[in-house]
Amino acid sequence: METQKEMKYNESSNNGSILRGWLWVILIGSILFLGSSVYMLVVSWEQIISPNTFINIYNLIAQMLPPDFTVVSGIGVAVLETIAMSVMATFLSVIIAFPLSFLAASNTSPHPSIQAAVKAIFNILRTIPELIMGIIFVAAVGFGILPGILALGLSSVGMLGKFYAEAIEKVDKGLNEAVQSAGGSRFHIIIFSIIPQVISHSVDFSLYRWEHNFRASTVVGLIGAGGLGFELISSLRLLQYQEVLAILIIVFVLVQLVDTFGNVIRRKLLEGERI
Repeated sequence: METQKEMKYNESSNNGSILRGWLWVILIGSILFLGSSVYMLVVSWEQIISPNTFINIYNLIAQMLPPDFTVVSGIGVAVLETIAMSVMATFLSVIIAFPLSFLAASNTSPHPSIQAAVKAIFNILRTIPELIMGIIFVAAVGFGILPGILALGLSSVGMLGKFYAEAIEKVDKGLNEAVQSAGGSRFHIIIFSIIPQVISHSVDFSLYRWEHNFRASTVVGLIGAGGLGFELISSLRLLQYQEVLAILIIVFVLVQLVDTFGNVIRRKLLEGERI
């Protein structure tokens, strides 16, 4: 009876801790939302109540219609640049982040100081916005898709490295011990136990990042990194809003195709896991 009482007490304590945690989350979220709302109203109240805001939006939309798809004949190279930029950036991030993730994971890192250093690198790369990194590389290497590849690739290293390391830390320890009991070294554990367990998740993360890089390649193109973003900013500077809408529609269609391709690959991976 004492054991059951202790179990009920522990369970009620855990439920109380979870409830208090959610109350804190709701409280902090509410404070942030209310504070941001008040600040927005104070700073932007004149714009919110001004009829010119809605009139300007309406006029801009009216100038964008109908989309001018004659621009399609001149952006074939830009589409290829956008695809190449996103693919190469993703490959660059994968070949850098995947090996480093083993140094960042607690169960594979050779020393805590190395783990902390690699995690710090990942954090730094995630902290710098892709657009800022793109500006830096445009200034360093000039215009073209190379600065876009470097900016998107290094930014993706920080994100993929975090995901890869977390996947490595969640592997089944029993399989690691089985390889070790058979006389396997740390290297054998990584090759024959950890990598087979994380490879499908790693491919899944990489595909998501490729989809993100394809969308982000349009953004970095705005600052001179080539691709559809460069064509978009050129049309904006010339006030060719019908061309802008056409390019945005093309970007939307291409993003949907990339997302569909990624979903197909992910379904194949999941089916392979079931088999």
